[in-house]
Amino acid sequence: MSLPAGQPKFRRRKADRPDEIVAAAFEVFAEKGFAAARLDDIAARAGVSKGAIYLYFATKEDIFQAVVEQGVAPNLHNLAALAAANPQNFPELIRAFAKVMAHVASTTPLGGIIKMVIGEARNFPELARVWHDRLIVPALGALSAAIAAAQARGEIRPGDPRHYAAGLISPLLVGVIWRETFTPIGAEPFDLPALMEQHVETLLRGMVP
Repeated sequence: MSLPAGQPKFRRRKADRPDEIVAAAFEVFAEKGFAAARLDDIAARAGVSKGAIYLYFATKEDIFQAVVEQGVAPNLHNLAALAAANPQNFPELIRAFAKVMAHVASTTPLGGIIKMVIGEARNFPELARVWHDRLIVPALGALSAAIAAAQARGEIRPGDPRHYAAGLISPLLVGVIWRETFTPIGAEPFDLPALMEQHVETLLRGMVP
């Protein structure tokens, strides 16, 4: 049976629209920053009207929180699964952790979001608060706990687990900020997976007795 003239061949389910808006916002925030990102930009990228956004999100801050919850936080669950799968093998856990994080940073707009949060936290402190509470605290806490457990088993030298955790993550953050800030003006980029692989092996030589 043919469709009446002018009727579309399919209709997008309304249930899909919040996810599409969040995915579009992830890209727009990464490209433009929070202050410069307009709801019109997000709506156009998502293929919906600006009015449709207000059916699901009251403010731009709400959209950012959804980006964190749906676009970034799920990666933490992957890291938690890695820790659960390797409770007695710390070197392999850290190698897997670094590999996953480097892959996420290399293949998603995460770097642009990190740069945005750092650059706009003073004017929009709620961005930093959401990022800290929903991402930094759980990730740093889980990694610190894994290091402390390895220390208790005698696998890792004494030292502040939180400092060890920060030392593990720091090169990736530097590489991402470099890519977002200096690579666009012609600076040679870092290969993030290679950077993290080399760093982890160097770090383990200092951490493992």
